[in-house]
Amino acid sequence: MEIEIEDWGRTRYADATQRQLDRVQQRRDNEIGDLLIFTEHEPVYTIGRRRDARQNLLLSEELLAAKGFDLAETSRGGDITYHGPGQLVGYAILSLEHRKDLHRYLRDIEQVLINALGVLGLAAARREGKTGIWLQDRKIAAIGIAVTRWISYHGFALNVSPDLAHFSGIVPCGIAPTDGSVTSLQQELADLCPPMDEVKAVIAAEFQSIFG
Repeated sequence: MEIEIEDWGRTRYADATQRQLDRVQQRRDNEIGDLLIFTEHEPVYTIGRRRDARQNLLLSEELLAAKGFDLAETSRGGDITYHGPGQLVGYAILSLEHRKDLHRYLRDIEQVLINALGVLGLAAARREGKTGIWLQDRKIAAIGIAVTRWISYHGFALNVSPDLAHFSGIVPCGIAPTDGSVTSLQQELADLCPPMDEVKAVIAAEFQSIFG
């Protein structure tokens, strides 16, 4: 089955969340098929459902507002993370009715990213006891999923060329400095970093391979 791709360009997080929920309802009503959405968000810190996730925010809400950053509570799993320009966010609106296995679904999302990064020249992997996708102790992609009545939403965030300094406003995904750091394709590949459109095409192909 062909996975439809929608590219929303640059979005504010709250607007994209509402658009996602609209797509979830359309998928539930069988008005659309399975869908992968690409976007880049305006700078925002998002807080997942993990208990005490908010304590990993290191900046006051007043300072965030002064910097022009949004702060959003979210229905996805996981801790706190940053989204912003140069980071590719993928929202997967899929019917899981035929599998009903969230662990397998999460592993499949991870495999899409591992495969895509391999195509792009990086040997990424899972890391025991940690979420997301890693290059040894450097986290390059975050994953946070949600499911309602076996329709998935939220998804992944891959650091292509974001301003990594913006991660200093949080303890990203609860990673202590002794546990690792955050990285990007730009930081790892320098002048060989592919353009965003190429990254999207590779991920779309790998997504289709696993979920199509």
